[in-house]
Amino acid sequence: MGFSLFNFGNRDLAIDLGTANTLVYARGRGIVIDEPSVVALEYVNGQPKVRAVGEDAKLMLGKTPANVRTIRPLRSGVIADLEVAEQMIKHFIAKACGARAKLPTKSEMVVCVPSGSTNVERRAIRDAASNAGAGIVQLLEEPMAAAIGAGMPVIDPIGSMICDIGGGTTEVGVISLQGLAYSQSVRVGGDKMDEAIMSYVRRTHNLHIGEATAERVKLEVGMARPPIDGRGVTVTVKGLHVEKGVPKEITLTQGEIAQAMAEPVAQIVQAVRVALENTQPEIAADIIDVGITLTGGGALLRDLDAVISDETGLPVIVADNPLHSVALGAGQVLEESVYRGALMAA
Repeated sequence: MGFSLFNFGNRDLAIDLGTANTLVYARGRGIVIDEPSVVALEYVNGQPKVRAVGEDAKLMLGKTPANVRTIRPLRSGVIADLEVAEQMIKHFIAKACGARAKLPTKSEMVVCVPSGSTNVERRAIRDAASNAGAGIVQLLEEPMAAAIGAGMPVIDPIGSMICDIGGGTTEVGVISLQGLAYSQSVRVGGDKMDEAIMSYVRRTHNLHIGEATAERVKLEVGMARPPIDGRGVTVTVKGLHVEKGVPKEITLTQGEIAQAMAEPVAQIVQAVRVALENTQPEIAADIIDVGITLTGGGALLRDLDAVISDETGLPVIVADNPLHSVALGAGQVLEESVYRGALMAA
């Protein structure tokens, strides 16, 4: 990227605190952290201490001994375990600023929150960021951050629609003049897709598979609709046979995976339809021209753009960098004063 990770100049940060991954954007340096939102705690004499955070902790999922627990402190885009979330944010701040560096008291932190989060959930996010060392905490709604990061004309009097499909939530926002004319947040995303695959394999093949295996299957062969021949490519899956209690290996087709994920995909499509139904006529006219932009990891699901396009009759585009759109948008708000109107006081 042409800059050092340990450049100790400016310490203003923007954080996309996601259910699946946390990204940290440092002012003047771009995205410096992109790691899974997972913490491994080791219990010594009943007292928990952090053993690993991020990538290292994710590798331990489902494989830990009795005295070690892997925790995902965020569920459905909001904090489920405040203390562990604080530890995770502290770890990522230290990594972004250099091991010995602390954030100055006047440092600013922009944190992205789901548009449908309650005041209590937003307070929890603000408290976690403050306790982790941030000076000034500002909140930014995820659909707005995603739209800015995807290069959409959020400042202009032009209506546009964003659909950000994350690990825990799908955020649909109708944006005009740096504000959300309408927003809808549904608690369905990549995690629900993984759960649907796990449930399908258990129900139809009597095989118990873990989260990591379900995620791998989704990434390798996942589709939003069945392939033309009904089968598509195949993938090998290993797990524990429910009745026999022994490890077993089976082969799944792409058609089966599409069938397994049909429900979460339908919920995402329904969220988009509801947003369109609640859109003002003038903004709806603009959306016909510019279409719907997809961001987030879920936007990479094969044929999802085509399914949404077929259901709505509108053009659907996947953003250039869907995984980083929210973090890049939050970073632009931090860097460019023209976007400051999108911020909310924490």
